[in-house]
Amino acid sequence: MKTISKACTLLTILVLTMMFAGCGGSIQARKVDPSVSPLVNPSIFQEGTGDQALYRYAKPDVDWKQYSKVMIDPVMIAKDGELDEKELKNYQTLANNAYVYLTQALEKQFQIVQAPEPGTMRIQVAIIDADNSKPVRNVLSTVMPIGIGLSIVKYAATGKPSAVGEITGEIKITDATSGDLLAAALDRRVGGKSFKGLWDTWYNADSALKYWAQRTAYVLCTERGGTNCPQPE
Repeated sequence: MKTISKACTLLTILVLTMMFAGCGGSIQARKVDPSVSPLVNPSIFQEGTGDQALYRYAKPDVDWKQYSKVMIDPVMIAKDGELDEKELKNYQTLANNAYVYLTQALEKQFQIVQAPEPGTMRIQVAIIDADNSKPVRNVLSTVMPIGIGLSIVKYAATGKPSAVGEITGEIKITDATSGDLLAAALDRRVGGKSFKGLWDTWYNADSALKYWAQRTAYVLCTERGGTNCPQPE
């Protein structure tokens, strides 16, 4: 009986591994409420199609090749309600990691700068967890300056399931010197079929942030006429 039991356990693990192998930690949700946008007026958005963000804006006739530098702002968190100490730490970690993923993805194509210069894009990102029945509280995250120790941070254990199994994010890209709005996108992703994500309640949100960073780099690469632009994983 013990042999049969062990065999069944191994078979179950094998089946689960095959089911979830190669699947990402997050997938795009079917919809998002554009009114939760904290970075741009939601009236400018158009619904995305295919693998685009759920809502997007792109200024016509932008010469993307003129931009060789990127300035990345600290990541904003628009979180509904009060946060206890551990939750605040985890959301600050989300903001830190979002900044790191975006920096790592973009530094392969652009020079990362700390102040507006000619030929510079300014990128602002907001992590959104909003419920229209309650007011949204904005928390401005702090991150490590580039060159001092930019690294991924681990999450604190909360001891309970977290709502970040789904996450909404927004990105705003402007000309760093003129302030002209070049592009914006609002997207929402939910927990995918990752084997790891079954136990790590923050894994889905982190995977979404990584995907959005890679997606941003991919879109900018293609807009600038790149031919070997890496697809987001």
